[in-house]
Amino acid sequence: MKDRNPNSATLLMHCEDKQGIIASVTEFIREHEGNIIYLEQYVDSEEKEFFMRIEWELENFIISNNKIDTLFKEGLAKKFNMDYHLYFSDERDRMAIFVSKLPHCLFDILARTQSGEWSVDIPLIISNHAELKSVAEKFEIDFYHFPIKPENKKEQEEKELKLLQDYKIDFIVLARYMQILTGDFINNYPLKIINIHHSFLPAFPGAKPYHSAHKRGVKIIGATSHYVTTDLDEGPIIEQDVARITHSDSIKDLLRKGRDMEKIVLSRAISNHFKRKTLVYKNKTIVFG
Repeated sequence: MKDRNPNSATLLMHCEDKQGIIASVTEFIREHEGNIIYLEQYVDSEEKEFFMRIEWELENFIISNNKIDTLFKEGLAKKFNMDYHLYFSDERDRMAIFVSKLPHCLFDILARTQSGEWSVDIPLIISNHAELKSVAEKFEIDFYHFPIKPENKKEQEEKELKLLQDYKIDFIVLARYMQILTGDFINNYPLKIINIHHSFLPAFPGAKPYHSAHKRGVKIIGATSHYVTTDLDEGPIIEQDVARITHSDSIKDLLRKGRDMEKIVLSRAISNHFKRKTLVYKNKTIVFG
């Protein structure tokens, strides 16, 4: 199964809301014989900002791929002062996974890629522990172990960044990676690092939040996936969800439901990212359908 049209272009853009933006962009595509297969737009009335995602087939498009960006930049982008990104469906992203000891998100990601559900490559897995090396070997993915301590964190992150560059990584997924990345690391991949965490913060911090939540008799359990910024766990949110729990659920039930929720929410966030459905504006993520 393929995630996008095998021969299409996708434009993600935003600019000040003005009359004629949609008409101008669609006319640009029509006059060059492109066939629009997706269009969704949104206006933030408070910010007076216009957002749009549009995808069109390239089979009969008379502009070559390497010239579309230049023509669009010099024409419509300049006219409307647009901030935009142009993608092509034959560009297959390369994703790096960072993990610690918990395997549930890692297995879910690997299953989705190995089954062909996702059109994305995973050339390497990086971990601060060695426990999940056998998983990487099972899926024939390169595994690198970088033990992290306060005194070697900068040095280890520099080695990791070198690896990511060598492997030509497009974006990173923290699949329950239990380390805080430094600002220097994050700034090398702005809005290209996706994290997942449970919904019990800040009410139930610490190493055993599920145990604390169970004692308080919480009634919902959830997860949040977001882009990583230098503000800890405050990056633009991509996806969230919750599940009901009851007084009869044990701590094991909470852990199971929580991890299931983490897998689902993280997978949605990853999918939205590499399918070019996310657009970040002022720490808020617009997610197109």
